[in-house]
Amino acid sequence: MTNKIIIVAGDPNSINSEIIYKAWKNLDKKTKKMVYLIANFKLIDQQFKKLKFKVNLFKTKNFTHRNNTNSFKIIDIPIKFKNPFEVSKKESTKYVVKSLSLAHQLSEQKKIIGFINCPINKKLIRKSGKIGITEYLASKCKIKDGSEVMFIHNKKLSVVPITTHLDIKEVSKKISSKLIINKVVTLNKFYKKNFKKKPKIGILGLNPHNAELRKNSEEVRIIQPAIKRLKLKNINISNIMVSDTIFINNYKKFNVIVGMYHDQVLSPFKALFNFDAINLTLGLNYIRLSPDHGPAYDLIGKNKSNYLSLFRCIKFLGRYKQ
Repeated sequence: MTNKIIIVAGDPNSINSEIIYKAWKNLDKKTKKMVYLIANFKLIDQQFKKLKFKVNLFKTKNFTHRNNTNSFKIIDIPIKFKNPFEVSKKESTKYVVKSLSLAHQLSEQKKIIGFINCPINKKLIRKSGKIGITEYLASKCKIKDGSEVMFIHNKKLSVVPITTHLDIKEVSKKISSKLIINKVVTLNKFYKKNFKKKPKIGILGLNPHNAELRKNSEEVRIIQPAIKRLKLKNINISNIMVSDTIFINNYKKFNVIVGMYHDQVLSPFKALFNFDAINLTLGLNYIRLSPDHGPAYDLIGKNKSNYLSLFRCIKFLGRYKQ
């Protein structure tokens, strides 16, 4: 296992080269030595020049060369393009899949402890049959019990959605007591290991006012039985809570809030913390992180992108212990 920090450049038509540059410039020398970028050397070079960013780039195939703090090391991935910010969907798809596959392979081979992927349009991995990067990597790690976890983290609070990139109409069909238990067990184990304390977990219902706890509701049939079993596992989890008030003030009583669907917890979380958060996938054979935002096509070339989330990812992975 090495102490290398791998960043996957992600979607070529995005703000990624901008946030990568800004994060790199703000790293200390020790951390810069650890960082490698999986990307196309020529693409990054041309994007940096177009953005008027000046940095020494170094093309490499592996980790064996002598580290040079002043150079940004790039593990080259092939891609065809004419305009560096207008790469075809076909080429972008191949590029993203090859980049993620290499990062996954290096992680599985224990050459790295994990990686950071910059934002990726989910359409670029749609051919894989997966609806998001979390699900894509879980599939590559052969996880079949749904125990992988999308963990959005800020030092003051973390949130976890039980379902991720699903349409609302599909959520009630997807959730089950077993799924809730598997994900909460994963996040509890990770939290204890990495933050050295047992997390206080708040869990939300699915319906408005928790459906007044009607007998046929998901709250009574699915969520409450899961809570009961989790408490028997000595996990510090609350009774079922109402989602329309938890983020006013009560969230401060907890380390992690678990919701049943993506926007139930991510929307209020982002309203509270903006870009000061990172996205981790827990339960894989390695750690995977990404900035907690998308490719931001409307900001390409404007030099207005916030690099804070990527910077936080790099610092977190730099001190992460598996």
